[in-house]
Amino acid sequence: MSKYGTNYRYSRSVRTAERRDELVRLLRRRTSWTLEALANQLKASRRTIARDVDALRDRGFEVRGTTGPGGGLRLEPTSVMVSSQLATEEVVGLVLSVAVARATSSMPFAAGAESAIKKIESALPPQRASQLQIFMERVLVGDSYRDCWPAHAVDARFLAVFEEAFTTRRTLSFAYQDRNGRRTRREVEPHGLLVRPPVWYAIAWDTRKDAPRLFRADRVRRPEVNERQFLPRPDQLVTGVCPDARPSGSRRSESRR
Repeated sequence: MSKYGTNYRYSRSVRTAERRDELVRLLRRRTSWTLEALANQLKASRRTIARDVDALRDRGFEVRGTTGPGGGLRLEPTSVMVSSQLATEEVVGLVLSVAVARATSSMPFAAGAESAIKKIESALPPQRASQLQIFMERVLVGDSYRDCWPAHAVDARFLAVFEEAFTTRRTLSFAYQDRNGRRTRREVEPHGLLVRPPVWYAIAWDTRKDAPRLFRADRVRRPEVNERQFLPRPDQLVTGVCPDARPSGSRRSESRR
């Protein structure tokens, strides 16, 4: 797939997220809306708004529909909790941020942030809590980075492309430069994420070498998401590639010890 296709998907994803955030704000401001009125406000089709409403319901918002001409929609105020407003990947981002803060020597307000995350996790519906738990088992946090090679800025496109490939289980292609300066083109299955502050690595299965590999994010260039999907490989692929690191789903991991 061309870089233009990847950029288009990313831009469309951002526009969708912004529209749905605005939809929530509109529903909060008025007790009842028609689908037509919301479509006009957001400059989208009625079908698009209907899909957005379904997506909000999946996130935990209670949006009631009334019968009759125009199809009225009403947001139940009691359904608007912090945990309901956050998509799974947003909760993952918060949990990961706290895990990284905990891994560093001493970060101000880390204890308060961890307490807040635990409250959010405990408020999640069972299905979303299970999804989060499985997801975080494949996000590892290790000791701080001590390699002699300095860390560099990560290609901003790789952040979005990795997130998309990781969450949708599609292969990634990218140019990679190893520590010896050798450049190669890789196709990989992204199965996990290793964080060694301040750098992070993609934990992946190299499809051409038929073996697990770590790829440092700041050495990746020209990333693309492919259409080919893959099945999750055993957890040992993720945890075994870096034995000293621990899953960032802290409560589940710590309960095992």
